Amino acid sequence: MYIQPNIEKRVKKFLSVSEKNMGDALGISFTSFKSDEVKATMPVSENTIQPFGFLHGGASVALAETLASIGAWLNIEKENKTAVGVEINANHVRAAKKGETVYGVSTPIHKGRQTQVWETKIFNEDEKLVCVSRCTLAIIDI
Repeated sequence: MYIQPNIEKRVKKFLSVSEKNMGDALGISFTSFKSDEVKATMPVSENTIQPFGFLHGGASVALAETLASIGAWLNIEKENKTAVGVEINANHVRAAKKGETVYGVSTPIHKGRQTQVWETKIFNEDEKLVCVSRCTLAIIDI
């Protein structure tokens, strides 16, 4: 796993205090944390497929929002704030089959003090685009 040096302390805190969550249930595994890019993998398994054996669009959206939320949170300067999704859209452009692994790459479009917008692209093992998503996040007090 790669962690950008200037955010290492924040990432380690996140990894140490993070409760069990949807990402765990879906098998999301982070591979890289940077202030302008967050990456993770997700298996296409019984937890992430639709009834016909292909990656469920909702699982893709969950991966996208997870990456966007963490990316936004890494860019919040105040400790008493967090990022929450307020809008997300996704275009599913290619199927991924059970047994494969997909990976997502999330990058910022806008990093403001009250809102952030992140784009996530999800690829299959052949590096072909499976889904592209845009997520708007609100920065709120916790």
